[in-house]
Amino acid sequence: MQKRQLGRSGLEVSAIGLGCMGLNFGYGQATEKSQAIALIRRAVELGVTFFDTAQAYGPFSNEEVVGEALRPFRDRVVIATKFGFNFDRDGKSIGLNSNPAYIRQMTEGSLKRLGIETIDLYYQHRVDPSVPMTEVAGAVKRLIEEGKVRHFGMSEAGVAAIREAHVVQPVAALQSEYSLWWREPEEAILPVLEELGIGFVPFSPLGKGFLTGAVRPDTKFEASDFRNTVPRFSKENRKANQPLVDLVATIARRVHATPAQVAIAWILAQKPWIVPIPGTTKLHRLEENLGAAAVELSSADVADLTRATSALEIHGARYGEASQRMVNR
Repeated sequence: MQKRQLGRSGLEVSAIGLGCMGLNFGYGQATEKSQAIALIRRAVELGVTFFDTAQAYGPFSNEEVVGEALRPFRDRVVIATKFGFNFDRDGKSIGLNSNPAYIRQMTEGSLKRLGIETIDLYYQHRVDPSVPMTEVAGAVKRLIEEGKVRHFGMSEAGVAAIREAHVVQPVAALQSEYSLWWREPEEAILPVLEELGIGFVPFSPLGKGFLTGAVRPDTKFEASDFRNTVPRFSKENRKANQPLVDLVATIARRVHATPAQVAIAWILAQKPWIVPIPGTTKLHRLEENLGAAAVELSSADVADLTRATSALEIHGARYGEASQRMVNR
């Protein structure tokens, strides 16, 4: 597995990481614990050194699984987690909270669940409009000075928030959705990241599974699968967006790869400081996704994909209304 630097932070990780959210959260029934641990450890065997979790995934159970799985490999992996959601007494997420005192309290919980002394990359999960960004960045800065955190990250933040935070505590990486199905970060986010030397960590590089071709208009999701609430995944919109999948499949046949590998390889070809984190619960999909690092798209292939997808109309919003309100651009 090739390595990449996340911007100018000095943080080196595998060119493709593993998003662990779906093992416990968001995509239906949680994966049985031993299977989840086996998948994470197989990723380590295949060269992955970058693993992504969050307090909100589960909530909390995903950090515990990731921590247990990676304990034997702590000296050769980078663990990223996220703060910024509030939870009720039952552990249910009830909104945003990036109050500095709360950040500190929740950091201790993450360290314990992960079984580590230092969080390698600590993202603010969503910008909290009720707390000044200078206070959030200052709180993480103090945690870094105390050795509890190594690098500060942000997730789904806009340009103004990124700039404001970066002045107080350099931001190592921004995590946001980015794929052939969602290219909005190209407009304003990627230019500012390049200017400031911040790495980019795209989640959902396979369009929440859509770009693999495995999600069809008649696909039925489990009742607890959050895609049931996403307008882009309505039956009508899946049918309307099928030309994008067909286009990726055409390029995949040309380069003797799978659609998933082409979608990830296209992201890798954009900038050397971009590290996608596809997630999966299946070992064969893990191996397929990581195989994208060896797929060599020509400049013509990349240009064809970029140009053709730009010309396609994508139908449906990427988030439901409640989730969209938490994305501060």
